[in-house]
Amino acid sequence: MRSHTPLPAPPAAQEVHRAYLEELGPEERSALMSWVGFTCTFATVRGITYSIRDGIGPFRNVSVGGAHLHHYMWGIALLSGVGAVAVRGADETRRHPAVALSYGAGLALIVDEFALLLDLKDVYWARQGRISVDLGVGLVATGGTVLAALPMLRRLFGGHR
Repeated sequence: MRSHTPLPAPPAAQEVHRAYLEELGPEERSALMSWVGFTCTFATVRGITYSIRDGIGPFRNVSVGGAHLHHYMWGIALLSGVGAVAVRGADETRRHPAVALSYGAGLALIVDEFALLLDLKDVYWARQGRISVDLGVGLVATGGTVLAALPMLRRLFGGHR
């Protein structure tokens, strides 16, 4: 029989925070927060959108005056806010993690409805097209997040605790 080595315990939140601060410079932290915002928003929006389409759960489409408000509109609003902070904000404001998270979230809201923006309505919800887009963007988002976090992950899981 083979003996199984138990998996190591996941790092404590304090270890993760310390690695985040010590292994990543300000630019790397901003990049990581942008990827985290993108990945989490994309995954959440996909889940909500599928639940609306299938009539499952509490979520419904938002309409004003009979016109459906697509979530790319909220993405454009978020990116406009981030742009205003970038143009007019002080350095400490521009480098705030909420700005990077907002950037990633706004971008995900737009990217998720990119086919709709190009007026490819029947492609947007075609099963094979939608699944391949979801998987493709999801893999890119996850890959980008992991690559941005690599210095932290090496410290946390590379045995240098």
